[in-house]
Amino acid sequence: MHLRTTRRARLAAATATAALALVGLGNVAVAADEPSSTPVPVVTTEGQTFSYVVNAKHANPGQTHLAEKAVVAAGGVVVQSWPEIGVVIAHSANDTFRADVVRLAKGKAVASVGVTRTVPVSEGTPDAVAEVPGAQGAPKKATKKKTVGVGIEDVAATEVAVDPREAEQWDMSLIKADQAHEITDGSPDVLVGVLDSGINATHPDLAPVIDTAASVNCTAAGRPDTSATGWQPTTSYHGTHVAGTIAAARNGVGIVGVAPGVKLASVKVVNDDGFIYPEYAICGFVWAGLEGMDVTNNSYYIDPFMYWCSDQPDQAAVKEAVSRAVDFSTDRGVVHAAAAGNAATDLATNTVDTSSPNDSTPVRRTINSGCEDIPAELDGVVTVSSIDKAANLSSFSNRGLGKIDVAAPGSSILSTNFPGDGYRLASGTSMASPHVAGVLALLRSTHPEWTPAQLETAVREQADDHACGPVASGAACVGGLDENSFYGDGIVDALDAVTLG
Repeated sequence: MHLRTTRRARLAAATATAALALVGLGNVAVAADEPSSTPVPVVTTEGQTFSYVVNAKHANPGQTHLAEKAVVAAGGVVVQSWPEIGVVIAHSANDTFRADVVRLAKGKAVASVGVTRTVPVSEGTPDAVAEVPGAQGAPKKATKKKTVGVGIEDVAATEVAVDPREAEQWDMSLIKADQAHEITDGSPDVLVGVLDSGINATHPDLAPVIDTAASVNCTAAGRPDTSATGWQPTTSYHGTHVAGTIAAARNGVGIVGVAPGVKLASVKVVNDDGFIYPEYAICGFVWAGLEGMDVTNNSYYIDPFMYWCSDQPDQAAVKEAVSRAVDFSTDRGVVHAAAAGNAATDLATNTVDTSSPNDSTPVRRTINSGCEDIPAELDGVVTVSSIDKAANLSSFSNRGLGKIDVAAPGSSILSTNFPGDGYRLASGTSMASPHVAGVLALLRSTHPEWTPAQLETAVREQADDHACGPVASGAACVGGLDENSFYGDGIVDALDAVTLG
C-alpha cells in the first residue's frame, strides 16, 4: 500500500518542487505569494467577560505560573491551568486584557494570547480553580496497566453470536468488522475517549462499556468536571450515536460496534448550545492523556471558526494551544481520529470561508494554506472522509489530496440514540470517524505496545485502495489508486487490523 508522509513534510516537498518562497505563520508554512487571510477582529467590550487562551513560552510549571500571575495582574481570572502544555484558560472583563497580559509578562513568560470566542462567555466564571490530577510537574507517561492484549498469533477464529439488528449494519460488513469479530472483539484494557456531547449512560448497548471513572465534562468553561452526571448528554444524540459505532456491546441487544470488547470514556466537549469552544477541546485532549486513554474520536471542528488562520493573532494563539494539547496526549500514547467535515469542500484547494464565526455573525473571508480545520488538519490526527453503501464519497463529505487519510462509512448509519434507549440513522463524517476510531482500538488491542505513530501508519497502510469514483457535489476526485482526494489511502479495514502484524 502507498503511505503518505506527514502533512508538513508533504507541504515542504511540494513547495520545493514548485520553488516557492515560504513564510512561517504560526503552525503552518504559507507560500509567500498567497494572500493574507481576512481578519475577523473580536471586539472585547469593557465589562463583558470573554474567554482567552494564554500560552506560556515554555511548557513547564514555572513558566505557567508566571503566565498565571500576568493574567491576574491584567484583571483576569485563572479558570484552568495546564502546566503540562503551558496553557492557561482565563476570563476577563477588561477590554485591553490581551495587550495587558503581554505587557505585564515583560516578555519573560507569555508567547501569545488569544480570545476563544467572538461573544461573551455564557457559562459564567468558576468561583475557584480545582486541582487537576496529574497537573503538576513534567509530563509523565501514562501509568494505566497494559496487558499482553489479544495478540493475533494466539487467537483462533470463533463462532460469533449475532445481535438482533446487526443485519442492518451494512457499514460493519463494508469495513470487514464482522469478519474481524470472528477473531476478536477487542481488549477491555483499551480505552477510547469520545470527545463529543456525552454518552447515554442508561443505553443497554453502552452501559456495559462506559468507564465512568475516566469520563469528564469539559464544558464548564474548560475545567474538568468529574461529577457523576456532568459527562452525560443533555441536548444532543450525537455523542451517543458515535459511541455506539465505536463499541456498542455484543450482548444480545440491538447493534454491535466496530470494537465491542473495548471500553469508552465520555469526554463532553459540546455545550448545551452545540458549541465546541477551544478551551473545551483543550481540556478533552489533555484529559485523554492524563487518563491514559488509547484512542480519541473527534467528530467536530472547533468553534467558532471552521478554519483557524495562523496569520491572525487570536486564531494563531488558539491553534497553538490546541496543538499543544493534541501533542501532549499523543506523547502519552493516545492516537486520534477526526471527521473531515460536511461542507463538500476540497480542503487542499479551498480559499473561501463563509460560515465563520458561527457564534455571532459570519463573514465572507479569504483563507490561505495557514488556515486549518482543527483538529482534523493537525499532524498526528487520522482524518476521515465519508462514503455511502456503494462505497462512493458521500455528497456532503469534505475531501482533499494530502488532507484525507482514510475513508469510512458515514451515510445512513444505524447506531445508538438519545434520549431514550433506542436506535437511529444518522449521516455525516461524524459517523465515519468513529469507524476509524474503532479500528484503531482493534489495532491497539492486537498491538498494545505500538505507539500512536505506528497505529496511524498501520491504519493507513492496511486501508483498501479505492480508485476515484463519481461525485454528487463539490470538487471532483484527483489522484490515483494508491492515494486520492476522496479516499486518501483507502477504505479502512477492520479485518487487517486484527490479522496483520
